[in-house]
Amino acid sequence: MPERIYLDHAATTPLLPAAREAMAEALSRWHNPSSPHAEGRAAKAALEEARERVAAALGWSGKVVFTSGASEALQIALQRTRAGARYVSAVEHDAVFRPASDAERLPVDAKGIVLLRRQEPSGADSESGLLPAQEPRELYAIQHANNETGVIQPLVPIAETVREQGGILLADCAQTAGKLPLPDVDMIAISAHKFGGPPGVGALLLRDLSTVDAVGGQEQGYRPGTENLPGIIGMAVALEAGREWMKEAAALRARLEAAVEASGGEVVAKESERIATIGAYRMPGVASNAQLIRFDVAGIAVSAGSACSSGSLKASHVLAATGWPEEAAREVVRVSFGRSTTAEEVDRFVEIWSQMAQRKRAA
Repeated sequence: MPERIYLDHAATTPLLPAAREAMAEALSRWHNPSSPHAEGRAAKAALEEARERVAAALGWSGKVVFTSGASEALQIALQRTRAGARYVSAVEHDAVFRPASDAERLPVDAKGIVLLRRQEPSGADSESGLLPAQEPRELYAIQHANNETGVIQPLVPIAETVREQGGILLADCAQTAGKLPLPDVDMIAISAHKFGGPPGVGALLLRDLSTVDAVGGQEQGYRPGTENLPGIIGMAVALEAGREWMKEAAALRARLEAAVEASGGEVVAKESERIATIGAYRMPGVASNAQLIRFDVAGIAVSAGSACSSGSLKASHVLAATGWPEEAAREVVRVSFGRSTTAEEVDRFVEIWSQMAQRKRAA
């Protein structure tokens, strides 16, 4: 049997060898960083060193609060930020919707870009398209890159807008940390297993700790529980591996998309700026689930959306928000690349895709 091909790196990507080695070494330092004895102090020193390494690798000048992943980081930010009204984009990950179920959803345009709105004090819409500043400060949660389509939000002008309004901007950077420069926002959520670190580790990056209510315990009182020191060290090492490989990912995706279109497929959000590691493609007339089964039988792992919702029978809320008809949205699969992805693997995917498309046309 040929070796299986993994093209679902947006769900999770393999642990980098250097991170694995660092974690194995760190497991010998199993002591609690909160303990006052010499062993605990040594663990605390290693923890703080890793915190500095994570910040340096990300180019982050603010604070780093370690969490179990991006989902917990988002939950802390969304539920404990001292804010008034909350706004989330309509294409966010479910990890945003769950802790902010009562937040107002901001629409997106046909390219998947968030549309901000403002009501003037008089109640009349302004031409600037901004939301009004209110007290307490408003909280906006807007992702950096979409986990299904790869669409990158223009967070630089969005951040300027939010600051003008006196608001707070939270960015879900689970898909971009370690791959793209971080946006200049107030809060960022990251997850180690998306960039070659271990699962179960992440961080909430904060410009100002006082933005979020502390609850006591570890992590300066912002996240109770003994820190996962080996996992945190593994995350730091994975971030330090760099992102030069992203150029190769862009070339591989361009190779794949040319072949998909040549076979009658459709590239989702083709005209939008997208992160090079994620692509979504529609095969007209062939349901996503049927495609997944056929790819899996052929030894290729892809998905039909985020790993958290791909088992659901519901159509993608991301595609629906951008105006895709439900029938067409149910014919889309996601392909995502990692450091280990090769041109041969992409060509094998294209071969199976073309065979399926040809059989559909001949039917």
